[in-house]
Amino acid sequence: MSDRLTALSFATADDSEELARAELYGLLARLWMAAPDEALLEQFRVAVTQAPQEGAFLEGPWAALVAAMRATTPQAAAQEYDALFLGVGKPEVFLYGSYYLAGFLNERPLAVLRDDLAALGLARDEQRGETEDHIAALCEVMRYLIAGDDVAVCNLERQRRFFRSHLQPWGEKLCDAVGAHPRAQLYAALADLTRAFLQVETQGFDLLEL
Repeated sequence: MSDRLTALSFATADDSEELARAELYGLLARLWMAAPDEALLEQFRVAVTQAPQEGAFLEGPWAALVAAMRATTPQAAAQEYDALFLGVGKPEVFLYGSYYLAGFLNERPLAVLRDDLAALGLARDEQRGETEDHIAALCEVMRYLIAGDDVAVCNLERQRRFFRSHLQPWGEKLCDAVGAHPRAQLYAALADLTRAFLQVETQGFDLLEL
């Protein structure tokens, strides 16, 4: 198989391909929001190593993430997550789009995102401390736009607009920051898979616009 990026053909994608996209966004959302617990790690211990989508471009990063999940423990994963993304004061790596787009948190990109979410009929869960531009929240929105039942909202054009505006401009910068951090192990593998998936999505939307 070729090592080149294999784009999804959204125009002809079948239900299984769309389900795979939605499930991968859901997994990314789960892992960027918090460290994996024992239940999730156990799923990876027995998971098949086949990539969520066919094509060599995702196979390597997926296999690396599976290996990293099998090699860690809930305690080690939590310590890594806290060291990278939490802690007292400024985190080592920010998970918020405004930081990468504007240099600061809670800047204009967040206001634009909130307007776009309102247009989709979505709003922040007030029980959560994270703002809407957290990478996990954005992945969850994409999962919804792919798998949701409201065809007026959950369609390719809405996916394209949201991805182009709120994930594509900064997602790979986050992945680069995580991958460069010396404490990153499990999350370096997650960053590699996230980067590869964002590139596949980018090329898929490129083809859609031809």
